[in-house]
Amino acid sequence: MSEHHLETSVSGRYLVEAPDGESLFPLLVGFHGYGQTAEDELELLREISRSEPFVLCSIEALHPFINPKGQPGASWMTRRDRKLRIAENVCYVDAVIGILINKLAFDGRLVLHGFSQGVGMACRTAVLGRHAVSAVMFLGGDIPPELTDLALMRAVHLGRGDCDSLYPQKRFEADVVRLREGGIKPRVSLYDGGHYPNGEYFEDAERFLGAIR
Repeated sequence: MSEHHLETSVSGRYLVEAPDGESLFPLLVGFHGYGQTAEDELELLREISRSEPFVLCSIEALHPFINPKGQPGASWMTRRDRKLRIAENVCYVDAVIGILINKLAFDGRLVLHGFSQGVGMACRTAVLGRHAVSAVMFLGGDIPPELTDLALMRAVHLGRGDCDSLYPQKRFEADVVRLREGGIKPRVSLYDGGHYPNGEYFEDAERFLGAIR
């Protein structure tokens, strides 16, 4: 048996919400968790951007499936062909962000937000992508092991529920160490709860987002 890969084109789906008015606005781009959709991440982006108007963009992963609840969901990647999937995903996200920057009234501030599996995609976009970011926000997920130049994230908000078994304390502590070694002092948001965020997280994330200049 011989294995081959054929490059083809697929359609990616993303949702955009832009504030009213003629002003220039910052851009907040989000990446959902495993088995979720762009709508799920868009809800998180709305919650953390209430104090300042941002253009919101929620990007859906390229690999759809029916999740255990019997509903549509998507995954960013699996272990198979990992390097190939990473390159494809980064190219896809770069293209989406490029379209938004060129078409919308963009003020130069680009913030990335990732939840769970989407954290890896937010990190890779910041470090491997072609658009410079102002900050990256992690929620319930860890930094991919292959990334090295973490200083490209510039500023980091790191959220974790104290009972989150999917993002355990040791992994969280290791991420804090990696960021500090990379020259970034992350803003840590520890909240009472599990994998999914609560009001305590949203309030702290909102303050972080409002301080980005």
